[in-house]
Order: sequence, then structure tokens, then C-alpha cells
Amino acid sequence: MKVLMINGSPHEHGCTDRALREIAQSLASDGVESEIFWIGSAPIASCLACGMCRKTGFCAITDRLAKLPDVTEYDGFVFGSPVHYAEPAGGMMAFMGRLFYQNSSVFEGKPAACVASCRRAGSTSALEALWKFPTYAGMYLVGSQYWPMVHGNTPAEVEKDLEGMQIMRTLGHNMGYLLKCLEAGKEAGVKKAPREARVGTNFIR
Repeated sequence: MKVLMINGSPHEHGCTDRALREIAQSLASDGVESEIFWIGSAPIASCLACGMCRKTGFCAITDRLAKLPDVTEYDGFVFGSPVHYAEPAGGMMAFMGRLFYQNSSVFEGKPAACVASCRRAGSTSALEALWKFPTYAGMYLVGSQYWPMVHGNTPAEVEKDLEGMQIMRTLGHNMGYLLKCLEAGKEAGVKKAPREARVGTNFIR
């Protein structure tokens, strides 16, 4: 079992990274591998809605998203972002939009968690924006003992947020537990929930 964690901060080793690494420690203690992918500090374009990824399997835009590992190789995902004006970082939102537009069917039925890092406030609204992506894709949202957020201006300050660090560790253990439950279900012959053919209803034609 392996989890891919996305660091949506423009700072590779900042507060968001510190939160993800705390989750990684819990996953490791539960026998689950993890990897952190940093989206980088260069600008990330938003989706062009060109449909190229649906035709070729690849996004028409060449940027950091093209460096992402093959998501089909991972069993669970954690999406982390700093809070900018009570929202996730702009680059992270553009990244998530294109990632899920291209891979929604791949993500379906897999566990996902979202975490936010902030100095003081805006974290809950940022989390709500992040949560929309995995819930749209039919993923199983993993929670913790409280809202999955950490507070601090530097990684050292984040480490002083003892409750936030505990929340990250609990989230990691919850993710590991759910992954093992899903694996045990497969081995026991439990089938996935049935899916009807999608019905798309537009409000205006």
C-alpha cells in the first residue's frame, strides 16, 4: 500500500510540508509507504477545458503537473495547501482542477484526505474548497480528531502546535486503517459499491 501526498505550497520545505511529514510518520508506523510530491513555485495554468487529456491521456499544458507520478500506482492520497486569503494557494487550485479533470475515474473508490496550513485563520474555508475535489470524484474522505489543520508561520512554529501535530498523526493512522480495511475487504471477496450509468442533467439546453 502506498499513499501520494501533494504539497501545494510554493515553499517546498515550509509549513505544509511539515504537516505532511507528520502524516507520513504515522503511515510508516502502520506499514504504509508514502511519497510527497511538491507542485513547485513556478506558475501553474488552470484547465483549458480543451479535452486533450480525455483523448490522449495527457494534459496539453506542459508544467509541473506533467512531472506527477502515475496516480494509478497509489492507493490513497493526501492533498495539502497553505491558506491564502481564506482559500488554498492559487497554484494548488489550478493543479487540483486539472488533476481531477484528467483522473476522476482513477481516484474513485480510493481514500483521500486534505490538510491546510495557516498562520491564524481561513483554514476551514480552504479545507472546504479542497474537499470538493475528492468528493466529486467519489473518493472516501478521511478525517481526524478535529479539522485537519496546523498553525504557524514556520515549520518550527508548526511543531509547537501540539494539537495540530496530533491531528496530523491521527489522520495518518486513520488513512492507514482505512487502506487496510479496503484491502481486507478485497481479500474477503467484498465487492465495490455498484455504480449506475451516469445520468447528466443540464439545467438549460
